[in-house]
Parts: sequence; structure tokens; C-alpha cells
Amino acid sequence: MSALANIKVLDLSRILAGPFCTQMLADLGATVWKVEPPTGDDTRAWGPPFVKPAFVRGGGVDDYPGESAYYLSTNRGKKGLAVNLKDPKGREIVRRLAAQADVLVENYKTGSLARYGLDYATLSKLNPRLVYLSITGYGHSGPRAEEPGYDVAIQGLIGIMSVTGEPNGPPMRVPVAWIDLMTGMMGASAVMAALLERNTSGLGQHIDLSLQDVGLAAMVNLAQSYLLTGRLPERLGNAHPQIVPYGAFQAEDGWFMLTVGNDEQYRKTCEAIGRPELWAYERFKTNAGRVNYRNELVPKLNEVFRTKPRSEWIERLSKAGVPATPVNDLRQAFADPQAQARGMVQEVEHPTLGAIPLVGSPLAHFSRTPAEVRVHPPMLGESTQEILTGVLGLSEEEVAGLEAEGVIRVSP
Repeated sequence: MSALANIKVLDLSRILAGPFCTQMLADLGATVWKVEPPTGDDTRAWGPPFVKPAFVRGGGVDDYPGESAYYLSTNRGKKGLAVNLKDPKGREIVRRLAAQADVLVENYKTGSLARYGLDYATLSKLNPRLVYLSITGYGHSGPRAEEPGYDVAIQGLIGIMSVTGEPNGPPMRVPVAWIDLMTGMMGASAVMAALLERNTSGLGQHIDLSLQDVGLAAMVNLAQSYLLTGRLPERLGNAHPQIVPYGAFQAEDGWFMLTVGNDEQYRKTCEAIGRPELWAYERFKTNAGRVNYRNELVPKLNEVFRTKPRSEWIERLSKAGVPATPVNDLRQAFADPQAQARGMVQEVEHPTLGAIPLVGSPLAHFSRTPAEVRVHPPMLGESTQEILTGVLGLSEEEVAGLEAEGVIRVSP
């Protein structure tokens, strides 16, 4: 039995935040109906890399791009149907699915789905138990409500770029779409909270979730420090604004991360690296002192760490109980024995690609109802016929007629 085995999710979202949210729900056992336009989710075209089916790789069909790694990263475990929402018949299909769904997730611009009669106010009349999650750049209220929102634009807006990068360098974005992913996780949490409340009230509700709100909240200690002091945090590269030593250090043959969380760990660090005098200095004995004198302490540590291989420093520090890890590339990260033991690479069979590796779920370790990487990311329109006949009760002839009219797309 899966945690969300009886939950049906209608996924009208595209790109990243919404699909990442619904993928989490699918991993936890929900049935997710992913609705795409007949041209597909935009991320199907975001590449390279694209993975081509075996018959294309060997068949000389060079203009077929295959499946994009981006799309495959956020859509596993779903059933895909392709529906043209610009057609009234397509909108009626979505309305009928919404009447049976527990959850609807969408990330259209504010007001777009209202024009189609697919907004919460309309659909909640058909299905009062519907939990309806709207993900937008700025929310459904305020002066920016109707603006489109993209992760990189929000990163600039909420301040993360002002503190990312080297002290004298330019502002830097976080390379992974960090705010999109945080919003997806917040969205999944919000959906499950609303489903839990529904057990008491019997009613669904509308959740208005914005990337800007999530991004500001995710600034946590930096945001709170600014609100309390009025002082802007500095750009510190890999260093921490409130903990020293904490960050990347260069050994003889590579970089590693040192994470000293308290004064006792700092004392142990000094002993482990053979420099007890760095503990003896009164100004270094407290974290506040080390933060104030970071420009004196960090160069001394850098000088020591450059003298030996990083494996030796990591071994010494780990034996002393001080967190220290190598700075890995992705090959090294997935080869790490702990990542392998925790199943962070899972393999699924794809109808045309064969066996493909996917990133595992961090929610796979519940004692009774773990998340699972269950099914391949759907091909465009792969489950259109199955859903229209099996869920909505249409005949094969009716499905064929809708396909001929361009209302739907059925995967070959």
C-alpha cells in the first residue's frame, strides 16, 4: 500500500515547479494524469542532451530528437494525455477529469485558466472536494500578479544572487533552478496538508503559491539577520556568513568541504590538523570571535591544508568527529557508496528507450509506505486513449473522432 494510493491528481503544469511537485506525489503512490498540449511540455524540447530510441539511433532518422533529459527528470510515474485546451471539447475533457480528481496542479499565468472555465471558482462547483494548487511567479494578488515568473528572474528579485559568488565577483545564480524546486516541494506539502484538512471539513480549497514568496522564505537566516539588523549580508563565496571555519578548502590535490558547527568541533579540528595553537588564541575560541577574525584565521588554515592530500585531511577530520567531505563532480557523487546504498539511482524500462537510469527519491525510506520510482516518464499522449476510455468512459470511436479533429493526441 502506498501513502497516496487513493489520490488522483490532475496535472496541468509544465516546465519544473509543478511537474516536480506532481512527481513527488506520484512517487508516493498518487495516480497523476499529466495533461500536455499536443505539442508537448516545453521541456521536451529543452536540450541537448536527448536520448533517442534504439530504432531511431539505428534507423537513420536524424531529425527525431528523442526524449530530453530535462523532461525525464521531473515526470516519472505519471500517465500522460495530450489535450488541446484551446478547443471547447478539450476543455470539457479536463473538466470531466477535474470532477473525479482529488487534486489539481497548474502553473498558468494568473487569469489564464479562468478564461477557459478551468479556474478554481468554476471547478470547485463541479467538485467541492477538489484541492487546487496554483503555482505562479508572483501569486494571484499584488501589483506583479499578472506577470510571468521564471526561476532565474525570481533569483535576481529575492536577493539570492546578491550573496552568491566570490566577494569581488559578479552576482551569480544558483545553477539548478533552486526556487522552482523549493516551490515544488512546498506545493506537495501544501497539497498534503489540504488533503488532511479535507478529512475533517469534507471540502477542498485553493492554494495560491508563488515563486517569489517561496524564494524570500528560503533565504531563512540571511533574511532574518537583515530584518533584525538592517545590515545587508556580504557575498562570501563558499564561506558562511555566521560560522567559521565553514566552507571549501584547497588541499594538495583537490578541494574539500569543512563544516565546523561549534567550538568543540573547532578544538578537535585544530588537534586533527596538528595546529593546537590555533585553538589557544583567545580570539578564535568562540564562533563569534572566529567570524570577526575570519580574515586572520582562514588564511592560516588554507596554508595548512595545502600541504597534504585531501583524503588525508578528510580521514583525520572524520576520525575526530568533524564533518569533512570531498567536493565531488556528479560522477563521483553518484558513485559514492552512501548514495548507492540509499538507492539514489533507480532504473526503469521505457517503451522506446529501454532501461534508463533516473534519480531516486529521497522519500524512499518510510517504514511502511515508501516512495518508489514506479513508471517511466510518459511519452507524449501515451495514456490518452487509456484515460479517455477507462476513466471517462468514451468509446474507441469517440477517441478516434477527437483525434481526427485535433482535440487530442494519441501516442503511436
